[in-house]
Amino acid sequence: MEIAFGPVPSRRLGRSLGINNIPPKVCSYACVYCQVGATTDRSPEPRAFYPPADVAERVAERVAAVTSAGEAIDYLTFVPDGEPTLDANLGEEIALLHPLGIPIAVISNASLVWRPEVSAALETADWVSLKVDTVDEAAWRRLNRPHPNLRLPEILDGIRRFAIRFRGTLASETMLVAGHNDDPGQLEATADFLMEAEVAEAHLALPLRPTALPGVAAPGAAAVAEARRIFDERLPQVFCLFTPEEGAFGSCGDVGRDLLGICAVHPMREEAVRDLLRRKGATWQVVEDLLAAGLLVEIRHEGGRFYAHRPTAGAAPSGTDR
Repeated sequence: MEIAFGPVPSRRLGRSLGINNIPPKVCSYACVYCQVGATTDRSPEPRAFYPPADVAERVAERVAAVTSAGEAIDYLTFVPDGEPTLDANLGEEIALLHPLGIPIAVISNASLVWRPEVSAALETADWVSLKVDTVDEAAWRRLNRPHPNLRLPEILDGIRRFAIRFRGTLASETMLVAGHNDDPGQLEATADFLMEAEVAEAHLALPLRPTALPGVAAPGAAAVAEARRIFDERLPQVFCLFTPEEGAFGSCGDVGRDLLGICAVHPMREEAVRDLLRRKGATWQVVEDLLAAGLLVEIRHEGGRFYAHRPTAGAAPSGTDR
């Protein structure tokens, strides 16, 4: 597993160099729409995974390689196989990365933000996204499938408190899923909560990539338009993540290794894979070899082909000792 990967074209953060600080697939949720597969270790307790110095070293090496190749990096983004705040060393890792002089983002499901040590770690980042798919308890349990010990009111209160203290840019993300959180009443309650928390950016998303469970689908066009209207009425900035990301995926070393690093947390469309190979002067045989080795899987979704890396649960990142 690669700790640092990309940069990848982010619809929110420009050229984002990803940081994978959680082994697959440790998460506090088991969302029905998750793009990186089923949760194998559903946990509500932060713990140490990799030495912070190793994380910082791998990221610094990747930054040096990317910049030497003439590529830009807009953010260093904690966006791992699981929930980044389950890493008890997150705050220390952020502190070690600040000297690189690149803004730091964390994309979290918000499930642990009520914990003081988690909130304190997130407060040291520059940009934080907190998932709020719904504020309805029953819908939350069906859609996000949280660890049984988690409580939605506690999480929402934690978001409110964090929003007051955080001095960076606070964003939210709401994934719209048909039959789960797309009725107007739920959407109004969710938007009202985000308005109360005074989020700077509210992001509405659709499940565009292969999902953890079959049959998970985006709402129809009318429901999506209604969601946008409801959010626009209440929130200062609403961004719709309704189309695939645009731009080239970065590679500055072994293209097969880079491909696996990206696909571990970001299933890639066939077109994006072919573009990456073309720019590196590589052929499709790279993909064929990874498929034959069982390191890459092909998934058909919504008429397209995606490629994902499913590393062994608990595997240490390449070059790092557990």
